[in-house]
Amino acid sequence: MNVVVPKELFPGELRVALIPAQVPQLVQAGAHVFIEQGAGEASGYIDEEYKKKGAEIVNSRKNLLAKAQVVLKVRAGAADSEHPNDLKDVPEEAVVIAMLEPYMRHESFGLFLKKKLTAFSLERVPRTTRAQAMDVLSSMASVAGYKSVLIGAMHSQKMFPMMMTAAGTIRSAEVFVIGAGVAGLQAIATAKRLGAHVRAYDIRTASKEQVESLGARFVEFDLDTGSSESNQGYAKQMSEEFYRRQRELMTAELAKSDVVITTAAVPGKKAPVLITASMVDAMTDGSVIVDLAAERGGNCELTKLNETVVAKNVRVVGPNNLASSSAYHASQMFSKNISTFFLNMIKDKQWNIDLEDDIISSCLVCRNGSVFDESLTEYFS
Repeated sequence: MNVVVPKELFPGELRVALIPAQVPQLVQAGAHVFIEQGAGEASGYIDEEYKKKGAEIVNSRKNLLAKAQVVLKVRAGAADSEHPNDLKDVPEEAVVIAMLEPYMRHESFGLFLKKKLTAFSLERVPRTTRAQAMDVLSSMASVAGYKSVLIGAMHSQKMFPMMMTAAGTIRSAEVFVIGAGVAGLQAIATAKRLGAHVRAYDIRTASKEQVESLGARFVEFDLDTGSSESNQGYAKQMSEEFYRRQRELMTAELAKSDVVITTAAVPGKKAPVLITASMVDAMTDGSVIVDLAAERGGNCELTKLNETVVAKNVRVVGPNNLASSSAYHASQMFSKNISTFFLNMIKDKQWNIDLEDDIISSCLVCRNGSVFDESLTEYFS
């Protein structure tokens, strides 16, 4: 089968879906791999490396897509919101594997149905042991968690480690991480490595052991969290009353923090507001908030995407697509995820979409001109 990898068009997207190191695995599985000229250059992977590994370089995007039986992309569908017709040259009934943002209405999905594309959304990979090697959200969140701490350190007026100098002793900075998922845990680990004193909070009390294993203190609030985690391992959206009470209890923790990193997100939903403007007012001058949920509306009421807002001498940073800012290694991880997902559907060098496989059925969003998951119908209409 022909597997094609186009260059990403979304503004600021520097990652590539497949790196040269993964090409031989696909070839061995029976694929002919075609790469758009320059597709990997922005992330540090040149055309010559792809050719050495057995891929063919195609200099025309239209010609590349016309060859496609399978398209591997970082962003397609609503995730590539500015290019709704990008896949118009793909043959009917081709397969698309990418991040699709399937919970957002977008005109590209109409094209998917019209061309009877089989589309897999990598954001829907279940958080199970077997699916770990395919979990793009976790691998990209790990990059974002790491970079968030560097951003916080850059904007903070304090250094993170304790230092004993001839000029006196410098105390460790106080870092507070809200959300102990993959991004939060990586942020905790990075802040600890830089020498900060780290505290963390998550509505999932089961994360306490993970937080403490990284050397941070787990902050507990007197809240009824109930069932705060979905069957697939993602956080559930809680009631507004829950978030109101949580904000009350969190204000004191914010007031003693130099850097706050927020990571709370609910798949397919707007990010919950955990920090209000009044809570920011109560923070110490020179404090920094790095809001990793900025792309989903933000965990802080003051967050603006791609901007740094200064309120009462507190900086609120709303970064966008942090994974792309470390494109070389982010592409390496994404490529491993997507190639593992692809190879999971190859049996004896033949394409095999096994709907009994929970990973495949979870990620399949449309096929043969119809929406596979009825809960997504409103976004594909």
